[in-house]
Amino acid sequence: METMRLYLRVMKLSILQQVTYRTALLAGLATNFFFGLLRAAVLLALFQVQPVVNGMTQAEGLTFVAFSQALIAFLFIFGTYDVMNTVYTGSIGADLARPMDLFFYWMARDFGASLVNLVIRGVVLVAVFSVFYPVVMPATIGQWGVGLVSLLLGWGVNYAFRFLVNLTAFWTPDARGIGRAAYTMLMMFSGFLMPMRLYPDWFSRLVALTPFPSTFNTPMEIFMGLLKGPEVIPALITQVGWLVALWLLARVVLRRGLSKLVIQGG
Repeated sequence: METMRLYLRVMKLSILQQVTYRTALLAGLATNFFFGLLRAAVLLALFQVQPVVNGMTQAEGLTFVAFSQALIAFLFIFGTYDVMNTVYTGSIGADLARPMDLFFYWMARDFGASLVNLVIRGVVLVAVFSVFYPVVMPATIGQWGVGLVSLLLGWGVNYAFRFLVNLTAFWTPDARGIGRAAYTMLMMFSGFLMPMRLYPDWFSRLVALTPFPSTFNTPMEIFMGLLKGPEVIPALITQVGWLVALWLLARVVLRRGLSKLVIQGG
């Protein structure tokens, strides 16, 4: 119980820290909205040729654009390098001295920042975007609830993947190149750049074997009702499976990395 209070304290401090940079948050909101309008224009051109693509309507495609732009900062789609930097600076030693698990300590920090981004850069962007284009919202409270659960699971899968990427710092003097390649894959295969339904079927089936669709595409399809009824449970189970698998893998990799860690001066 005491440990849980510590994690909640870390999350609260992260929220306060993120709120401090209000100008950066507003600038990010404006940038995301601008590129959202550009992406919407491209998608509108596609749906002018064919009104429905693989069961997705124009309004649903525009909703994907709205939420992908709104959730950029919530999911840290462009990646994070904070844990990686602590390895290079040696400050990971201080993190390890805390009475908290490193994975969950950084999870609390990330989630605090994500919550702020969700409200300021997410909710506001969708509200403004809906003035220009139609946005499909859940029709029932149950759909809202399941969609939010799926979104939280997607965030967890995304965090576990980013944590693993950061752990590559234990084996290379500069792992940012690995990070850029990994986060590019995340953007391409998560449904962020384009809904998975708009890709060729063979490509979508191949990507479905990876954890990436669980981070964004699955929550959005549940949220918009593209996945419903008996299709929802397997999708949620897949998300939970990837979350557990990546968490366990992160623990193994972290243990191996710490066995190689040498901090000068201590």
